[in-house]
Amino acid sequence: MKRMICTLGALLMVSAAAPAVAQDLTIDDVVELTKIGLGDQAIIAKIEAEDAHFDLTVDQMIDLKAKGVSSEVIAALIADPEDAKPVLSLDSPDPMVAHPAGVYFFAGSGPTAKMVKMNPTVSNQAKTGGIFGYALTSGIASMSIKAAIPNETAKTITQARPTFYFFFDQATDTAATNAWAAGANVTVTSPAEFTLIELKRKKGRREARVGSANIGGSKVGIMDTDRIPFDYTEVRPGVFKVEADNVGEPGEYGFIFPLVGGGTAGAMSARIFDFSVQ
Repeated sequence: MKRMICTLGALLMVSAAAPAVAQDLTIDDVVELTKIGLGDQAIIAKIEAEDAHFDLTVDQMIDLKAKGVSSEVIAALIADPEDAKPVLSLDSPDPMVAHPAGVYFFAGSGPTAKMVKMNPTVSNQAKTGGIFGYALTSGIASMSIKAAIPNETAKTITQARPTFYFFFDQATDTAATNAWAAGANVTVTSPAEFTLIELKRKKGRREARVGSANIGGSKVGIMDTDRIPFDYTEVRPGVFKVEADNVGEPGEYGFIFPLVGGGTAGAMSARIFDFSVQ
């Protein structure tokens, strides 16, 4: 008898120590949670956390409503999590349609209108100009620092006074975040953080002045005289319409990110959404 009692005690201890097995959320569980007044927000959070999805019939929905389950909770029960993910378009001309994060050129008009996604070009080197004058005048004349961008012309061809759309609202996934990263864990979130500039075409490359130095000191970044003003409006949260009405002449242009670091290091890290007006 004593041995039997010890055995039973050991079994009870093992049973108590064993972890409880989680049970899948059921319709009855939802009804019980509703009866105790847990609240819609908490119940919906539980449904979403367990990724619970039920193919309810009309009769089941009526029965749940009769038992006090709210319409919001019933909607959460029947919602397919995959349906909540937006379908992203690369060329829809409608800015209300979700697009992958990035800069888009608005091309065409009427039935043929579309958005064209632009990929940023990275400057591959920094160059200096005016060194001879700088040395000859003992620093009175300025020496310029220029970012060099590969190729003599951009792949994106636009008309004069082009329109662009900047999409930031889908910048939560890793790929989108990397598309907007400006370095040092800084993420761009508004067109106001860009500078529109004209690129000077050279043999095999284009250049943008990103700094200067003379006897009075040095400057890093886009010079005020090189900036081209542009207007932008937020058409919906995280989506901006950018109108470059001051870009009217044929040439090479680009929206440049804030430079990372200073001097030539900053110039070499410049990223530009470049386009050509022809």
